[in-house]
Amino acid sequence: MKDGRRLVITIGRQFGSGGREIGSRLAEELGVGFYDKNILRMNSDESGIKESYYHLADERPGSRLLYKIIKGLTPELGAPSFGSDLVSADNLFRFQSEVIRQLADGEDCVIIGRCADYVLEGRDGLVRVFLYADMDYRVKRITELGYYEDKDVKKNIKRIDRERRDYHRYYTGRDWENVENYDLMLNTARLGTEGAVRAIREYLKIKGLAEE
Repeated sequence: MKDGRRLVITIGRQFGSGGREIGSRLAEELGVGFYDKNILRMNSDESGIKESYYHLADERPGSRLLYKIIKGLTPELGAPSFGSDLVSADNLFRFQSEVIRQLADGEDCVIIGRCADYVLEGRDGLVRVFLYADMDYRVKRITELGYYEDKDVKKNIKRIDRERRDYHRYYTGRDWENVENYDLMLNTARLGTEGAVRAIREYLKIKGLAEE
């Protein structure tokens, strides 16, 4: 943003609501960084974890900052442990949270999931979005993507929503779908991908966070 603040848009999403597609399209239109699984996805083998981070940080255009942040994290600087608890769930959350904070310091960006709304709470220029949709829409969308056998789609949507809900509550102590956690909540079944992107951009304009 022109006033020197970083524009950071965090997107929480129900599974099948189109969150990654909407976030990616929004980042592209705004000309900002986009971060999703490239923050967290890694080899679970202890000896290869840092190398996996480096590979992931280097495999996408515009991810040089992510590479630089991860390369610079060391125990001496108060970063998460690289010791015996390296791949513990709590340590990985600390690791990703540190990466998220440094990304938000370094560039305007869109961040999908990862409790980023909580990790970055109180930061100027932060916009917290939650995307949801009715079950029929999500079932249709996931079925078309072919992730699961048709008979298993609905139960997997419910399972992944439950996992995301439990994950968010565990690390934040908050209800994942509580309206008080977000600045903007959108029903993607009503808006579609293009409509959701447009709605978020209009919100940014109203708040003076994007150009008219």
